[in-house]
Amino acid sequence: MQLGFIGVGGMAQAIIKGLIAADAVAPSDIIVHSAHKAHYQAFASSTGVRMADSNAAVVQDSDFVVLAVTPNIEPEVLKETRDELNQGPKVLISIVAGLSLQTMEELAGYDMPILRTLPNVNVAIDAGMTALAVNENLTGAKLADAKGLFDAIGSTTVLPEADFSTFSALAGSSPAYIYFFIDALSRAGVKHGLNKKEATRIAAAVTEGSAKMVLQSDTIPFDLIDQVSSPGGSTVAGLLAMEEAGFMTAVVKGIDATIKRDQE
Repeated sequence: MQLGFIGVGGMAQAIIKGLIAADAVAPSDIIVHSAHKAHYQAFASSTGVRMADSNAAVVQDSDFVVLAVTPNIEPEVLKETRDELNQGPKVLISIVAGLSLQTMEELAGYDMPILRTLPNVNVAIDAGMTALAVNENLTGAKLADAKGLFDAIGSTTVLPEADFSTFSALAGSSPAYIYFFIDALSRAGVKHGLNKKEATRIAAAVTEGSAKMVLQSDTIPFDLIDQVSSPGGSTVAGLLAMEEAGFMTAVVKGIDATIKRDQE
């Protein structure tokens, strides 16, 4: 499999790092190009991926083409590479926010197999969560191979495009919210005498373990809370204080605000 990237920004680099770490794609089978070579030359050299001289060259040398540019230039890029995209059995994969399957078909061609994706930054450590939407031209082995790229660097879920804004808030933006929560836990630890590094390590490890418990258990999170909350105990006191301060409301309002901005 030859995998090309048009655009080599932060998310593209995270995906490439994850794929290489997972041994899903060899560095020599990845080819990249962006308008700003100086911005990614060091990355290409350090990872061993190949650099192309143009977007067209990326498409020509790739079986799967990842569109990873900013939304304002994606129409220009797809029009520029349309002929190359339609020469041979290629698959177009987009990580461009807000770029619908219909728009990509209009720009790249209605016969083009297309996978729209919304990954989060944790793909860099093979712990990502990626939403997928597929057009009717992407089927069989090509679909399996395209989906397999993202299965290799975390978990995936197939969603209607209408749900992508909600997914973006829950999975795309939420790493920042989780980091915020971990930082708050660690600062509370510092307040009570721990050093910041140790407090952060403890908070992160507990968050990781709790997430694994949710994923591996058939019990809903609210019931898991009851399992660690003794009647009249310190955990209950802490939960009540958090709720009095509006913890759950703050989380829901944060997600609401994220979805609203994403849809603007």
